[in-house]
Amino acid sequence: MYPRFARTRITEALSDTRVVMIAGPRQSGKTTLAMDLAGDDLPYLTLDDATVLRAAQDDPVGFIRGLDRAVIDEVQRAPDLLLAIKAAVDNDQTPGRFLLTGSANLMTLPKVADSLAGRMDVIRLLPLAQAEIEAQQSRFIDTAFAGRVPTTGTPVLGPDLVDRVLAGGYPEALRRPQWPRRQDWYHSYLDAIVQRDVRDVAQIEQVALMPRLLSVLAEHSGQLVNYSRVGSALGLNHVTTQKYMRVFEALYLVHSLQPWFNNRLKRMTKSPKLHFLDAGLLAAMRDVSPDVVARDRSVFGPILETFVFSELRKIASWSDQRCTFSHFRDKDRNEVDIVLESRKGEVVGIEVKASATVTSADFSGLRKLAGACRSKFAQGLVLYDHDQVVPFGENLFAVPISSLWHST
Repeated sequence: MYPRFARTRITEALSDTRVVMIAGPRQSGKTTLAMDLAGDDLPYLTLDDATVLRAAQDDPVGFIRGLDRAVIDEVQRAPDLLLAIKAAVDNDQTPGRFLLTGSANLMTLPKVADSLAGRMDVIRLLPLAQAEIEAQQSRFIDTAFAGRVPTTGTPVLGPDLVDRVLAGGYPEALRRPQWPRRQDWYHSYLDAIVQRDVRDVAQIEQVALMPRLLSVLAEHSGQLVNYSRVGSALGLNHVTTQKYMRVFEALYLVHSLQPWFNNRLKRMTKSPKLHFLDAGLLAAMRDVSPDVVARDRSVFGPILETFVFSELRKIASWSDQRCTFSHFRDKDRNEVDIVLESRKGEVVGIEVKASATVTSADFSGLRKLAGACRSKFAQGLVLYDHDQVVPFGENLFAVPISSLWHST
């Protein structure tokens, strides 16, 4: 079993919060972690079991009434259960009564969000981070906000880096050593998600279009979102396209990275940026393997950016630093791929480059961001395929991509 570094935050939440939810995509390891945390002390109920699901749907109040404490798996399949849980934990406010897992972001549903406000802590669990695969907890985000240069460890370069990025983080996919078999798993996984989970999240009139829409989104990963352009290939208007894309967001497959803004900069883009939440999934959808990258390195850049974004989201789940994620781009096309902002307003900018060479020009967006943030700018980093840390100015560094999981 791989170590999951979000475990500490979940344990802390169970000690002082009535309901704790581990939320993330299917097959990311939520159930394994929840069962391990519960041990023999808590009853385990999964709503993927048809009999249990029917009982929860037919009589949610009666279902919960007989439970003092419990683990309930895949709770999004019976969202009315959360109203019964609210009533139960209002009557008995003991911390750690319910540990839930969910493969859909139920907090996007107003009824659910309002009913459990102040009663439930949600901890995200994405597929495995490289630090978890290496069993070495990364402090990359904490180090960056502290203004220290990330440590590099043993660098992972060239073909080895490509292999790691394209493999992704889903445990089941990582068990398959052959690339065709791994990509087969990803495609089967997506088919199952569309057939089983889409209906749990929203009423979709054209479910048959969802796989095709996801394929179109894969071609736009790492780009600014233009709903009209994405939907036009399928005959969908921008409103329907946005609605359907939000379903994929709720299922933790894609993410709309919102633009960073500052009153000192007047000419900035207002469009979000699209990212998939697992590089292996994106690589499978684009039919990109290590052999393909060896022939055409240009296909690697967008997948690498998704990989870095996903790794940072995972590290944030156990980091001491609470931060928001965004991207920066102005009308002059100065841009920063990923912007992290702490609750104190401190900012770290991260640019991703697939090559082994970095020049001063690669820091143009970071310099623009630093000028807007002034004293709040903690650090700007260009992550690249090399083994050297190179300074490019005050608080500006080129660092190896593998520092993401080697920083301690």
